[in-house]
Amino acid sequence: MATVRRTAKGIWDRYSASDPGLLRLMAGLRTVGAILLALAVLAPLGTSVTHLVAGAMTAMVATFAIQEKEVRGQAVTLALGLPVALAAISLGALLNSRVVAGDVFFIVLIFGAVYCRRFGDRGTALGLIGFQVYFVSLFVSASTSALPKLYLTLTIAFACSAVVRFAVVPETPERTLARLREAFRARLAQLIAHQIELLDADADSGEGPEKVLDDLRRSTARLHEAALMIQGRLDEGSRDAAAAALLQRRVADAEIAAERLGVLLLNARSAERVETLTLHLPSAAAPLTRRGRIAPDAGTALRRDLRALHLLVVRLVPDDRGTALPYVRNRLLGYREEQGLPQGSPAIQDCFRAIGEAARAILGLRLATDAAPDEEYDSPEVMRSREEFEAEEISISGEAAAAEEQTGLRRPTTRAAVQVSVGSALAIVGGEFLSTQRWYWAVLTCWVVFLNTASTGEIMVKGYRRLLGTVLGVVAGVALAGAVGNHTWAAFALVVLCVFGMFFTAPLSYAMMSFFVTAMLGLLYTLLNTYSLDVLVLRIEETALGAACGIIAAVVVLPVRTSHRTDEELGTVLARLRDVVSAAVSQLSGGPAVDLVDLARDLDTALDDLRSSTKPLTHPIAPLRARRQTARYIVALLETCAYHARSLAATAELVPSSKSVAADARLALAGRRITHNIDLIAAQVRDEEPDGVIESGSSIASMLDSGRHEVLRTGSVAFRVLRHLQRLDEGIVGLARPLGVPLAAPESAPEPERRLP
Repeated sequence: MATVRRTAKGIWDRYSASDPGLLRLMAGLRTVGAILLALAVLAPLGTSVTHLVAGAMTAMVATFAIQEKEVRGQAVTLALGLPVALAAISLGALLNSRVVAGDVFFIVLIFGAVYCRRFGDRGTALGLIGFQVYFVSLFVSASTSALPKLYLTLTIAFACSAVVRFAVVPETPERTLARLREAFRARLAQLIAHQIELLDADADSGEGPEKVLDDLRRSTARLHEAALMIQGRLDEGSRDAAAAALLQRRVADAEIAAERLGVLLLNARSAERVETLTLHLPSAAAPLTRRGRIAPDAGTALRRDLRALHLLVVRLVPDDRGTALPYVRNRLLGYREEQGLPQGSPAIQDCFRAIGEAARAILGLRLATDAAPDEEYDSPEVMRSREEFEAEEISISGEAAAAEEQTGLRRPTTRAAVQVSVGSALAIVGGEFLSTQRWYWAVLTCWVVFLNTASTGEIMVKGYRRLLGTVLGVVAGVALAGAVGNHTWAAFALVVLCVFGMFFTAPLSYAMMSFFVTAMLGLLYTLLNTYSLDVLVLRIEETALGAACGIIAAVVVLPVRTSHRTDEELGTVLARLRDVVSAAVSQLSGGPAVDLVDLARDLDTALDDLRSSTKPLTHPIAPLRARRQTARYIVALLETCAYHARSLAATAELVPSSKSVAADARLALAGRRITHNIDLIAAQVRDEEPDGVIESGSSIASMLDSGRHEVLRTGSVAFRVLRHLQRLDEGIVGLARPLGVPLAAPESAPEPERRLP
């Protein structure tokens, strides 16, 4: 029985890691539940199939359109959405027979629905409900005589959506945050498991090391994704601001400690001293050669301690009993203080110290999640860690910065509203030529390709994925429609499955979501007795037309070039990187304490936005191969710099409360060179003339030499800080080359003896 429970727990952990917070699962269940409940209420009332379809589609819209985090806000938006939906269905029925007036109103509605996005989640939801319900009126050919029944149908659909949202599948910020914390724990355990696999990878195998490195990169990225998702839910899901800030800091500590452990394990495994770039650059992993193998005794001890660390993560929940787990934790924490450190090379001992740092981070995460304390078995090292955590908790404070808002046509929502309105007008005209009955499919495609996009390149990629998913969905629709025949409830059952697939896959693949949408439409046409192969082929034509109209509007009307947006995002990342490095070095140099965790998270968010903006450049269909490689290289270097900046910030956070980390005024000199180089690169990105050249040459360690040739102990905090500064300096210099920033002439006499490994 215990084996079954462990197996089930392992399977659940893997799923929880793949769907952080169960957000996709809950979205699918909530939408499907609303549709099923609406059908269950409408069917006994003798509702016609057409109105059943309208009720199901309205229940779906009323559920997925509302994205607010707080329950009260969701209830208010749902209540406001019903009159909006009733007005939209009324206007759709009234204008159904008035072609010109209906088309003009549709364009005005589209403009308003997109423009409402400027008012936040509520404005976005109400605009989406208005547009989609008007589309439902076109889909079911609503008439004025049918309005009373449609009013009843829509009211029931909204009521069913409310019941499912607030009673059947309730979603509160606290529950979501709790599930995200569990997902973070699962992903942290997954990452450590892949780090253990790294030690066991066969260096003589062709595919073994490469697969392990791919898994390690993927696990690191997924852990980072979970940390960002927790960041987005902290304010609403925590009992107060102090608790939110505390959890944010503990999650950041655990993320940085796990990432650093992976880097040091790679260093120990590789004879080539693989650094952080191995985690980020595609196909950049150095071979794990025979020379890079870890000595057998050290490897055995390292595997043992990594498994112990994995156990601490798996048993992070407060269900541990007895002394075994605290004993393991105490032993690992001792490595931070050089207590019981196993013998081995400097690289191996760095790994053991990193395990101690990770154990401390896991202890902090445990305390922040209100787990049961177990001070009875604390060692002196654990007691010191607890004291440090308590001191940090007292000093937590945060400040919110106001963002500058653009106005007029420069405002993203206004620009998108104008673009989608022009594109929709073109789609209406072109769609009428293809079909006077199904022209709205072109308008719908034009609408959706503008959702959550900010540049012409993103719109092109989204249009391509929409078309690809539609073509595949037509094939599936033909097969499903032939399978269900005239079986109404079998068709509804498959529609529900398609809806679940649509919402479950939406965050993963837009093409897959479009596939499920089109397959669902084939079934809906079967229910409405309007199915034919010609209709599904027309769906492809209208989709292609709508995507083309959207692209034309994006290129011609107030265009935002992909390169312009990526330059803006790149400038933001450089500014955030400078903020983190400057503040961290200042605190490490004895300057005033600031909230470095917030600064580091701002950097992570900006870097995530940059990744999204470069997707059109790195997509396989992008024609410019050299540009694609340059974009990947720049993002990889920035990810490396962000890792070292986060690590510096985490170390600097210890200065006010730790007894083992002291400030050193000499570090300010190294910080000036790095921030100076970042400023020059940022000026180049802004198309300004750089005021100077990139400074390089002397290593950071030699810059700090003040006549005293001190020996930096490997693994010490000072050694770690200098190594992160050195890697940051090298990364920024490497970033200057592809961006065309002039470099200073190299020094004639480098000092290799002062460089850090």
